[in-house]
Amino acid sequence: MKWILEISRRFAKVNRKGKSNVTGILSTIGLCIGVMTLITVMGVMNGFQMSFIDAIMEISSYHLRINEIEEKDVQNLISENEYISKNISSVVPFYESQGLIVGRKNREVPVLIRGLPEQIMQIDEGFRRELKMIRGTFSIEEEDTIVLGSELANSIGVYVGSEVSLLALSGGKDVPLFSKNRKFYVSGIFESGYLDINSTYAFVGSKACSKLFGEYSSPVYGIKLVDSKKDLNVKEKLQELNPELKVTSWREFNRTFFGALRIEKNIMMLLVLLIFLVVGVNIYNGMRRLVYERKSEIAILNALGGSKKQIHAIFIFQGLTTGIIGSLLGLILGLIITSNMDYIFIGLSRLLYGLEYFFTMLFSPSNLLNVQENPMFSVYAAIPARVNFGEIFFITAFGIISPLIAVFLASKNVLKMNIAEVLHDE
Repeated sequence: MKWILEISRRFAKVNRKGKSNVTGILSTIGLCIGVMTLITVMGVMNGFQMSFIDAIMEISSYHLRINEIEEKDVQNLISENEYISKNISSVVPFYESQGLIVGRKNREVPVLIRGLPEQIMQIDEGFRRELKMIRGTFSIEEEDTIVLGSELANSIGVYVGSEVSLLALSGGKDVPLFSKNRKFYVSGIFESGYLDINSTYAFVGSKACSKLFGEYSSPVYGIKLVDSKKDLNVKEKLQELNPELKVTSWREFNRTFFGALRIEKNIMMLLVLLIFLVVGVNIYNGMRRLVYERKSEIAILNALGGSKKQIHAIFIFQGLTTGIIGSLLGLILGLIITSNMDYIFIGLSRLLYGLEYFFTMLFSPSNLLNVQENPMFSVYAAIPARVNFGEIFFITAFGIISPLIAVFLASKNVLKMNIAEVLHDE
């Protein structure tokens, strides 16, 4: 093994001075760019997707939902099983109904009304983290106070202190469908990482629930887990204790949306992986030429006792070296870029604004007042990229393996060489 590594090092040193130098450098740069790009793209996409998923799980769907059960029965189920009680962080009873909300100038939009306990911010850490108050406070203690999503408030033209009416509400059987007596005052306006929540959700307290949902309506119990990935295990344990229990996991809510996010991510990864295909072809062609250029050295090594498989290993080790160097450089650069995406988005915004301002000044000075920075870059910068170490390991490993496969296939000609003919030609 020692002499194989030494010969490989000597070959690499000679190659850096010969025609193969450019091919080797381009291969390493290509691998570096491929790994760096893939890590950056996956980190940014994870950040965007997880901001949606976190908002849905913590505000909308909860980790698990239990329907048609009494509160004492829920508590008994949780206390009966040690695994369940250990993995549940909070249980929140809530009421929910669809309706129409009317704001200023009689603007009507559909709304999803959710009745929550007044102390929800204290008992549900995930809800508190994902629901950010941008105006007013999350105050639902009074019977006539309501908290609206930012897009919902904008669509009906209201602000903190404005009066809104719930004109129609699909509540219980003892609640009229249409009523003009459901008047509320906006105590706060919130924002989350998911636009649909911002544009459709409104929250009221338990005092308003009897007026909105009626006496015969039953609450839904939203369960938050210590680890949301254990939802299926906890669901199975709950249904073992009570087979008739209706338990719904967060995976069953917005199933189509979550599936679309997963497909989008997989397609993006597949497209970027094509970089490795291009690099692999480049390495394959370069190694075929290198084997041809080194056929006399190969013949001499074989004549001195080196087997064809050992000589083959010399070239494979060169491919491994290229893969390790390129992939590790790409890994380092990818992590650096991913951890500083907010500064990059802000820098891109200012760069594009500067270019637009410059060319507008040259060709249309009268329109300079209309030139503005793109506000979407600020939105992107506010969403932190998220690194998945499993994905990083896969990307780096693929970056190392792809040149290894290309070199293995390209240097197979070593095994087919007739050493006597090579030395005769020389």
